[in-house]
Amino acid sequence: MLAMLAGIGLDAWLGEPRRWHPLVGFGRWANRIERCVHRDARMAGVLAWALAVLPPVVVVAFVQFELDTASPWLASGFAAIMLYLAVGQRSLDEHARNVETALTAGDLEGARQAVGYMVSRDTAALDATQVAAAATESVLENGSDAVFAALFWFAVLGAPGVVLYRLANTLDAMWGYRTPRYLRFGWAAARVDDVLNIVPARLTALTYALLGRTARALHCWRTQGRLWKSPNAGPVMAAGAGALGVQLGGAAPYHGIWQARPALGEGRAADAGAIAAARRLVNRGVRVWLSLAVLFGIGWEAMHA
Repeated sequence: MLAMLAGIGLDAWLGEPRRWHPLVGFGRWANRIERCVHRDARMAGVLAWALAVLPPVVVVAFVQFELDTASPWLASGFAAIMLYLAVGQRSLDEHARNVETALTAGDLEGARQAVGYMVSRDTAALDATQVAAAATESVLENGSDAVFAALFWFAVLGAPGVVLYRLANTLDAMWGYRTPRYLRFGWAAARVDDVLNIVPARLTALTYALLGRTARALHCWRTQGRLWKSPNAGPVMAAGAGALGVQLGGAAPYHGIWQARPALGEGRAADAGAIAAARRLVNRGVRVWLSLAVLFGIGWEAMHA
């Protein structure tokens, strides 16, 4: 599990690549495929997903196999780099901290602008509480999507697994919308992402619950999580809100229209302190997962010594 520690260490040290990020290149590749094969049909979406994701995953798997044969150290280094490029812990923390700092300073306009980098809703109409809630929701949900799920698939399938997950998650963000263009074409991207997140999302929700107000978190998860439109984001955000003792969810504006959403959590209204608490919850969760990975690795080595 040294590769996992190294990958998270690289993310903490370097942060997200500012230039030449592979996911930017992947996004361009996916856009070209979409232009070529887009049809208002599910099978067209399945084909596009396979053409976009499978070639890079096969390449990564081949490189990992060859390096495993040549040198375990080279293989671990390659795997660590793949995890670093797939995980987004520092980036998430930095974006959330920007919103938190602006709210603390009373700069509502700056906070709206900062949270706009984290969420897809209209931010111009949000008050300070709604900005704080949006940022807190994003930290909790993306803690699962961009951090814990990446760690899970890296632990299960190594470098090919984390690349498969990150590319599938990226395509969901690009094509997984219920719009006339993507309702059928984006079906595969949305469903694959849902399947890949079933286990990691619930492990994340459990992590949030155990590291916060456990009884309240489990209650919110059980009663509120299933009401959310996303089968994975619901449990994660409900458990996270309960663990923090904060109220999230509720109506939010999208494309100029306020849309009703279920309430999440219990307790105080969201504020800058809730964002800080959510950041700490994610960061503590990562430390717990890494500690468990190290213990598992030590135990595995002892059993096979």
